[in-house]
Amino acid sequence: MKVCLYGRVSTRDQDPELQLVPLRAHAAQRGWEVTGEFVDRVCSGAKERRPALDRLMKGAWTGQFHAVVVWRFDRFARSTKHLITALETFRSIHVGFVSLQEQFDTSTPIGQAMFTIIGAMAQLERDIIRERVKAGLERARARGTRLGGCGSENVIEALGLRTREST
Repeated sequence: MKVCLYGRVSTRDQDPELQLVPLRAHAAQRGWEVTGEFVDRVCSGAKERRPALDRLMKGAWTGQFHAVVVWRFDRFARSTKHLITALETFRSIHVGFVSLQEQFDTSTPIGQAMFTIIGAMAQLERDIIRERVKAGLERARARGTRLGGCGSENVIEALGLRTREST
């Protein structure tokens, strides 16, 4: 199986080889062919757009590898939303995802089940947020707050985060 490795370090004094050496060893142990290494240096994981990650995603779309191997989830994505979005993208284009430290591998039946559970939890979170927003908007309408027109100011008022009197 063709795989790529992804590493990320946040500061100049960190060495990505601390991630890449065990990733290479894992790939060799499994008999995988490493077709590329993508490393973002001095990059925050909070950013969804990073030079090496962007190249990795392009490589995934063009079929350059069958799986992405990372040291830990947090080296790949800091937010659950970003991780879930990337995993859903990989799933749709038949690219596996392996996190060495979490022992997570979507190319296995257990890994697929875990991904389904993680995806369900993310969907639950989205649905709860949607219900809260809907309830806030309904409450605002019941109080006579006019919605629309001035953008975010009306939404802030509608959700009860600030009243006109507090500004």
